[in-house]
Amino acid sequence: MKEKQTLAKLRQEIDAVDDRILELLNERAKLVMQVGAVKTENRSDFHVPNREREIYERLAAANPGPFPAEAVRGVFREIISASLALEKPLKVAFLGPNATFSHLAAMQHFGLSASLSPERSIPAVFEAVEKGEAYYGVVPVENTTEGMISHTLDMFMESELKINAEVLLEVSHFLLSRTGRFEDIKKVYSHPQPLAQCRKWLAENLPNVPLVDVASTTLAAQIVAEDYTAAAIASEYASSIYNLKIVKARIEDQVNNFTRFLVVGRKMADRSGDDKTSLMFSVRDEPGILHRMLEPFAKRGINLSKIESRPLKKKAWEYIFYLDLSGHISDPAVGEAVQDLSTCCQFVKVLGSYPRARQ
Repeated sequence: MKEKQTLAKLRQEIDAVDDRILELLNERAKLVMQVGAVKTENRSDFHVPNREREIYERLAAANPGPFPAEAVRGVFREIISASLALEKPLKVAFLGPNATFSHLAAMQHFGLSASLSPERSIPAVFEAVEKGEAYYGVVPVENTTEGMISHTLDMFMESELKINAEVLLEVSHFLLSRTGRFEDIKKVYSHPQPLAQCRKWLAENLPNVPLVDVASTTLAAQIVAEDYTAAAIASEYASSIYNLKIVKARIEDQVNNFTRFLVVGRKMADRSGDDKTSLMFSVRDEPGILHRMLEPFAKRGINLSKIESRPLKKKAWEYIFYLDLSGHISDPAVGEAVQDLSTCCQFVKVLGSYPRARQ
């Protein structure tokens, strides 16, 4: 009896705390609406990513516990997302359809209150942002298993959009079906990337089952929702949307299977203090050119985290290089290195400087 009374008292105290939290959330929302009115009057940008980052970092540093520090970020991401929606809906285009990993990356970065708009292709995401139909776009650029995504890199050749942020999403693939039984599976549907990332598992566990490429993991889930003899490789989120059962969880071959997404926008991101800069450039074909293009960074101690080459489609046997480096383009050393690089290049394009993502 005493234990029940203690539990009831603790629950009453929790309810009282929740009531105070709700009161403070509404107090915060009223202040956010006032900020929105001032921004409108001054014609200022309604979305200021640096301000969000300052909030996350300040609260994480001030958190005494026991509430987990990483959870502070998640909670306040949703609070800020809902607050932004009070000012003006933040429309974000992403490579659709819904329930794809691009959709999950957009939700992870912008929160559930953002207005997320699925687009049919990577070019369509860029077009939506360029035309002002969306404030930002979210596109995949790299997977730890399958490497760079060429369609995204190619778009930067044509577009003037800037990379504003990166999102790292741990990608876990789930085998889904209507019945949830291995023995019912006669074929497996998915996008080519997940099929490649689960190649070994499929060969060992479903060796004689045909694999069918489709346009997206979501389309695979939609097909399987109508076919009791098929399975889809998709996200766990897709199982809840399409009423599918999990046959097997986490079937990806590599344990640390991450996909990197880029957030693109019309403006360069401000310096955060822990940034990356991405470049695209083409060099002249001459002796020692590889040494010359790397030397400006080496002599200034600038770390290069990625270098990727892509064929120049307009001319055979010439290449475009994609480069990620540590630092912001406004940092003197980075700016000077890029200037030196340009002396041996046919062209150099700064794709953006943006905060380094946390894994």
